[in-house]
Amino acid sequence: MPPHVIDLRRADDRRDVVHRAVQSLAEGGLVVFPTETVYGVGASALSAAGVQRIFGAKGRSQQTPLALAIKSAEEAMDYVPSPGRVAERLARRCWPGPITLVMEYGCKEQASPGGLVSRLPAQVLSAVAPNGTVGLRVPADDTLLAILHMLAGPIALTSANRTGEPAAVTAADVVEILGDEVALVLDGGPCRYGQPSTVVKATPEGITCLREGVVSQSALERLSSMIILFVCTGNTCRSPMAEVMMRKLVAEQLGCTEDDLEQQGVIITSAGIAAAPGCAPSAEAVDVMREKSLDLAAHGSQPLTEKLVRHADAIYTMTGGHRQAILRRWPDAAARTQTLLPNSGDISDPIGGPVTVYRECAQQIENALRMRIEELDLK
Repeated sequence: MPPHVIDLRRADDRRDVVHRAVQSLAEGGLVVFPTETVYGVGASALSAAGVQRIFGAKGRSQQTPLALAIKSAEEAMDYVPSPGRVAERLARRCWPGPITLVMEYGCKEQASPGGLVSRLPAQVLSAVAPNGTVGLRVPADDTLLAILHMLAGPIALTSANRTGEPAAVTAADVVEILGDEVALVLDGGPCRYGQPSTVVKATPEGITCLREGVVSQSALERLSSMIILFVCTGNTCRSPMAEVMMRKLVAEQLGCTEDDLEQQGVIITSAGIAAAPGCAPSAEAVDVMREKSLDLAAHGSQPLTEKLVRHADAIYTMTGGHRQAILRRWPDAAARTQTLLPNSGDISDPIGGPVTVYRECAQQIENALRMRIEELDLK
């Protein structure tokens, strides 16, 4: 029997489509989804029979694991209790998006390791995590995410093609390839990227690119770097001074030059809560940094953005007010956001003051940086 095809671009009620897909998955059927990469075919990860149908439809070896599509980066912690800092960074920065993270799902501290992965049906567990690792992905497709939010459990997901053949990038391709092997095809038009997701194995030691797809190896290296962000109001004196001084301190600790910091996996930047883009630093800040053999003259201010906050591993604010402003808008950043002064005190704005006030401010910042750098796991 040929699959039922629904054109999402013409659907009157997306909610009805979501309900229909959830019902098909719950009944053990295969559903084809558009994603930002290529079309995928999936089954409910709670249905052993549905998952087995994927292997039959694709002619896929049982030795080749399927990925699990989940709702969000936050949900990943339920499946992999101890993903490691690099995996956490990639999940926070890349999801929803075209990266599949392969991680060890066992947690040595638990008598029964594995989080929710280990609670999947035995046949499903052998299909998605046969070697103690599991591939997780949060696709950047609104319809698929809506289905995941309604479905009990994740979706076992793989590309909607025959094994060894090119990936399908349109619904018509899928119908021709898989035909009556699937119950439902959701047609979202041509896929945005038209190439597979990048598959990355993340361990405490670092990352290994198992398959380069949409995201390149060089982009992965940058995305897996530690990012330290300093925040003040206008990003013209306090936070830029903190940025350039921290670059020097971190380079000294790592035994490299400041120009090599990114190659060492550390990115240090700054922004302002109320900054206009591209403003020059204050002349006094430039002079005080020059006295420390640091160059601030080329700095251009940048406003604080959602992307900066989401990507940063450590956010240091000049005042408690700055911290509160960040948390009002991005409450999920609370654990990563602290005042630069360890005692939650404020570093006063020197703007409008003489150069002596800037020197005092710079010294206060430097003293705080020397304390904070000891807390950072830079190795």
